[in-house]
Amino acid sequence: MTVVAENIILPERRGTAGRLSDFFWRHPHVLLAVLLGPPLLWLGVVYLGSLFALLLQSFFSIDDFSGLINYDFTLATYRQLLSEANLDIIIRTVTMAAAVTLVSALIAFPIAYYAARYARGKWKVLFYLGVMLPLWSSYLVKIYAWKLILAKEGILTWFFEKLNLLWLLDAWLALPVVGGNSLSVSYTGTFIVFVYVWMPFMILPIQAALERVPSNLIEASSDLGGTPAQTFRYVLFPLALPGIVAGSIFTFSLTLGDYIIPQIVGSSRLFIGQAVYAQQGTAGNIPLAAAFTVVPIVIMGLYLWMAKRMGAFDAL
Repeated sequence: MTVVAENIILPERRGTAGRLSDFFWRHPHVLLAVLLGPPLLWLGVVYLGSLFALLLQSFFSIDDFSGLINYDFTLATYRQLLSEANLDIIIRTVTMAAAVTLVSALIAFPIAYYAARYARGKWKVLFYLGVMLPLWSSYLVKIYAWKLILAKEGILTWFFEKLNLLWLLDAWLALPVVGGNSLSVSYTGTFIVFVYVWMPFMILPIQAALERVPSNLIEASSDLGGTPAQTFRYVLFPLALPGIVAGSIFTFSLTLGDYIIPQIVGSSRLFIGQAVYAQQGTAGNIPLAAAFTVVPIVIMGLYLWMAKRMGAFDAL
């Protein structure tokens, strides 16, 4: 009976293409497998395969005498990560990523709150344009532009000089860790560029989360005698937290793996991305480079697990 009904609705077509179309229409699961098979195969071979190869190489070691890779399984390469120099690189990178994420959230929240609660019409269009416009320009152009801005002869130094605050800038640059000869060759400069480049990835998830907060909850908190600080702490912030965590996934992971910004703006001390580039390029130590790349993968795996438990993916 079903076959007769199908023939009445869709008569049998002749030719290979027609019969194939009829077959896919009657078996949609086969069509889905045909459509998703090639990209999933590509993902499994190229992406997951490369990650597996990377993980595999991290268990090899390099011969100190010949410089050749020893293919015997060992944890010696991971023990090298615990040396003072390599551990310093990991701590420096994670600290920078955490600081960039925290400050980005502090700056992004009021911007996202204004866009979600007050911006309407053309002002919301201008908001999206202002947030997205930096993403349309070249990544390298933005970094080199900031290098010129932060240079000793740059506009920022000129601005401090005109305000008679050059002494304050010099005092900051004289600090042992965050300072340097100029902002363009200091951790402060690296931090500023990181925050600028990744800021849109923090603003948009927070704005999306805040738009989901019903306005009547804020009004109810006010009607019940809650102060603005109490409304923020007990109503607004908990509901916006998934968006903050979602934005932090982007800012934290992108800072953790980036090597171009510290290479162009900053001191000579390495971050994880630079260490990977140096080990697999100049030093030729592929196992140690692979072990370095496993570090952010493990950190982000734990971070994503915690973010999922906090409902951050609902705000993406």
